[in-house]
Amino acid sequence: MRKAMILPTLVCTTVLWAGVDQCHAADNREAKPGTPPSEKTLPKKEKFHLVVLAGQSNMVGVSPVEPQDKRPHPRVLMLSDAGEWVPAVDPLHSAPGSGVCLGRSFGIALAESDPSITVGLIPCAFGGTDIGNWLDEKGKYYGDTMRKARAAMEKGTLKAILWHQGEGDCFAGADSKGYGARLAKLIERFRSDLKGPDLPFMVGELCPALPRPGVKEVNATLQAVPQRVPNTACVSVAGLKDKGDQTHFDAASTRELGKRYLAAYLALQKKAKKSK
Repeated sequence: MRKAMILPTLVCTTVLWAGVDQCHAADNREAKPGTPPSEKTLPKKEKFHLVVLAGQSNMVGVSPVEPQDKRPHPRVLMLSDAGEWVPAVDPLHSAPGSGVCLGRSFGIALAESDPSITVGLIPCAFGGTDIGNWLDEKGKYYGDTMRKARAAMEKGTLKAILWHQGEGDCFAGADSKGYGARLAKLIERFRSDLKGPDLPFMVGELCPALPRPGVKEVNATLQAVPQRVPNTACVSVAGLKDKGDQTHFDAASTRELGKRYLAAYLALQKKAKKSK
């Protein structure tokens, strides 16, 4: 009886990894079928497009994961905490309570926009952080992000940073007025440390229902980022819904938000090509 219960799981797992392998077979014909992604099965560096996912809880995602969020895409991978490339299924982040991440829908939409690439997501967000935490170069958040990004860049090409943060800077007494200057400084530091002076940097508006005094000011600052910092974009959350807590987006809205980040990224890419 026990064998009959285990067999379907084994068959399903074999099919899953075989699908991932077939995706990369053209890049390395020595890869053995039925094995998880590895250095042998990863695409060429220029075809492995890396994306950093940074910020706080709305980037982590807290809405419950549904079956559709667990279905892997053969060309969308994520860097695990163990430093391994694995299929990008939610939750992407490993902290307790992590749920549907906008990075996954971004990655799937990006992969489907260009069949020649594989997308590598680098989950680096931390719930409850303010921008001061991220500006601390010796702190855990920025340090972990640099470590993960640099390790990933040994195998792929960094293409963008997705940033969703600001809720932690909207409390009474927080310096929401200075958020724009601090964010501009952080963008400059990311680009400098990752050696990408024109690296696309996408930010997203906060949930407008957020019951904190500085939300309007921080949102206005986020909307002005493209005018303040070159090669950046601000993603609108118009029409999206929270999960009932006036702070975090529900699962459907989170997936839609990822697609909007992708639209902003592609628009920046198109603009860059026109300017050349």
